[in-house]
Amino acid sequence: MRASDKPLVWLRGEVKSPPFCREARIEAGVLLRRLQRGEVLGMPHAKPMTRIGNSCSELRIVDKDKTWRIIYSIESEAIVILDVFTKKTQKTPTRVIDLCIARLKAYRNA
Repeated sequence: MRASDKPLVWLRGEVKSPPFCREARIEAGVLLRRLQRGEVLGMPHAKPMTRIGNSCSELRIVDKDKTWRIIYSIESEAIVILDVFTKKTQKTPTRVIDLCIARLKAYRNA
């Protein structure tokens, strides 16, 4: 990690690393590293999640039999990982959006 890279902040006790297959774990790592270095990702890797916040997006990670989403916020001091989940429909569940909004608010107010 370079000194200019933003750290990743996984909200402790709230977000757990999923059981990715090897290829999906590598893809997630590469995409997160690109974010840390300041690259702005777009489709097909990332999609804005403005319902959560202007700085929020979701990474799309295709695994063997699942499609994972990593919801993150680009803050001035870090990349904050708000949630990791499998997406089974086209629409992000309302409970996930509400949880991410609450986590982001708590992080910013800490």
